[in-house]
Amino acid sequence: MATQILICDDSAMARKQMARSLPPEWEVEVNYAANGQEGITAIREGKGEIVFLDLNMPVMDGYQVLTQVQQQDLPAMIIVVSGDIQAKAHERVKALGAIDFIQKPVNLDAIRTLLINYGILVPEETPVVEQTEQLTKADDDSPFVKVDLRDACQEVANVAMGQAADLLAKLLDVFVKLPIPNVNVLETSELTMALKSVEHENKASALCQGFIAAGVAGEALLMFYDGSFEEMAKLMGLDNPQDPDTEIEVLMDTGNVLVGAFLRGVFEQLHMSYSQSHPVVLGRHCNVSELINARINKWQRTLAMEINYQIESYNIRCDLLLLFTEDSIPTLNTKLSYLLD
Repeated sequence: MATQILICDDSAMARKQMARSLPPEWEVEVNYAANGQEGITAIREGKGEIVFLDLNMPVMDGYQVLTQVQQQDLPAMIIVVSGDIQAKAHERVKALGAIDFIQKPVNLDAIRTLLINYGILVPEETPVVEQTEQLTKADDDSPFVKVDLRDACQEVANVAMGQAADLLAKLLDVFVKLPIPNVNVLETSELTMALKSVEHENKASALCQGFIAAGVAGEALLMFYDGSFEEMAKLMGLDNPQDPDTEIEVLMDTGNVLVGAFLRGVFEQLHMSYSQSHPVVLGRHCNVSELINARINKWQRTLAMEINYQIESYNIRCDLLLLFTEDSIPTLNTKLSYLLD
């Protein structure tokens, strides 16, 4: 009898990658959920004997799913599959009952090894090429795995976001709270209205850093909000946290970590070499809309990735914004299509 598998992730690209990474010799029926609430419903209906669970989702996130499963003693073995690779994230999901943690992007070997180690899958020597083809075709036909450019970019940003947060968390010994990336392809005149960061009225200081690869170019903007500098300076062990020069040092050091790690995470997934310019301070103690508008007037259309980073238990918030030129979109489409084939 087939095992009921539930893939719970808000990203269609992640669901497709996960389904294609299941061992083809494993007799399963695959079910899908696009958020934690749908996931809990599926588990209650018996469609999630084994659950592959994302953490960052709308409506109900992975931590909330784990809490409900634990509190209600629901019959599900949960394996967390996430781009949030912080050590504290691992500790928290294990404490909430997850049997293990798999880092995104997933691959067949890692999943097969984990399933065998837990006795869920018994290795077989018989080739299973036909089963693999049938599973792939079923996945492609499912309405839960139709992937567009925005969804694919959001999943790429999700993985890169987790890598950057993990580096910052290790350097400062903190836990970085991660959002769902905000990704849009839009006219630059619409950009300011589309950004979540503009919803906050706080003023910010920002740096910008250009990047370029074969067929891809753009700029990264890091916006560090007023009120965050002093606590960040203390975490970094800097003297005179209220000094203007210290603010510049905080901005540059944070940018080196988050921008560098994020760009590396994006281009590693795209299998592309890239280069980046030196960071430049764009403005200090300005409105976010002013900082953004200062950089986008030369473009007509952009693909924007926005990440809102917050450090738990501290009044520290900064936003990372990646702006790709319109000319980059065809190359990104081509590269992302390789990830899905």
